[in-house]
Amino acid sequence: MKTNVFSLIAAFFLLVGLTAWTSADDKEKEVKIKTSAVCEMCKERIERNLAFEKGVRESTLNLEDKVVTVKYNPKKTDVAKIKSNITKTGYDADEVAADAKGYDKLPACCKKDGHSDGKGHH
Repeated sequence: MKTNVFSLIAAFFLLVGLTAWTSADDKEKEVKIKTSAVCEMCKERIERNLAFEKGVRESTLNLEDKVVTVKYNPKKTDVAKIKSNITKTGYDADEVAADAKGYDKLPACCKKDGHSDGKGHH
């Protein structure tokens, strides 16, 4: 009886240990991506669309340097998918150029040659 109890306790701790070990890969990762955003509307659009990307936990775009910081679950998404989301929205994402259809849908102020005062103006 004592060996059964000991075996059960040992199995429990082994299972808990394996669960903790496998969830170490679930750790949140962070990536910084340079965009072509120019105004507050761009910021809202990029952050809103990234919120719908599976695995993205948080995104914040800094308009001063045009860099979006994205926190994500690497088991559910990756940097390529995040960049694809940004380019389909109409913006450059590091070395990946904006999708033409997405770019054409942007308001004039959000296009690269639009105003760059960093303020929303619509």
